[in-house]
Amino acid sequence: MLRAEDTALVLLAAGRSRRFGDVDKLTEPFLDQPLAYHVVTALEAVPFRCRIAVVCQTSLDFASRGYTVVENPEAADGQAGSLRLGVQAAIDQGASAVLIALADMPRVTATHIYRLLDYAEGPDAVIASSNGVHPTPPALFGAAHFPDLLRCCGDEGARALVRGGHHVITRADELIDIDTPEDLAALRAAYEVKTVIRAGARRSD
Repeated sequence: MLRAEDTALVLLAAGRSRRFGDVDKLTEPFLDQPLAYHVVTALEAVPFRCRIAVVCQTSLDFASRGYTVVENPEAADGQAGSLRLGVQAAIDQGASAVLIALADMPRVTATHIYRLLDYAEGPDAVIASSNGVHPTPPALFGAAHFPDLLRCCGDEGARALVRGGHHVITRADELIDIDTPEDLAALRAAYEVKTVIRAGARRSD
């Protein structure tokens, strides 16, 4: 089994979704913090060997949250460039596995990440998340796949590896990713309304 202590968390936070317009979606508020900080907060207690955030001209301060920040000046060329930078930084810090997470997936939990680690038996491991229909990040890769990850190009990223790996199914709402303003509006409607209801219930006790 691969351990969190030997694994680098690589958070891809350089994407500028064309479908979101001119706004940096990762800085958009959701509940009590920017969208990108939800996965940061959810995974902060997992004892990763190191944490790496690959960014592109962001105002978000990942360094203050314990991340080595890697700037990707060519983020417009596709996600694979960010992936390569993150994996190389993980190699430089002596990691024997990488956990690739996306900053626009705000409902990921530490419990699910530990489930991915539980299925990873060694350096050949490729363990991805799934909603029961298709695989998605977060995804875990053992060191044997580092050369393949460093050769990824374009927007395809590591999808071919992920498709051929083991898929750990979790709830679909845990794997929501935010690509459009409508996605964010729906997320706010689903979770902020629940928060208001719970707060109201406490006040009425």
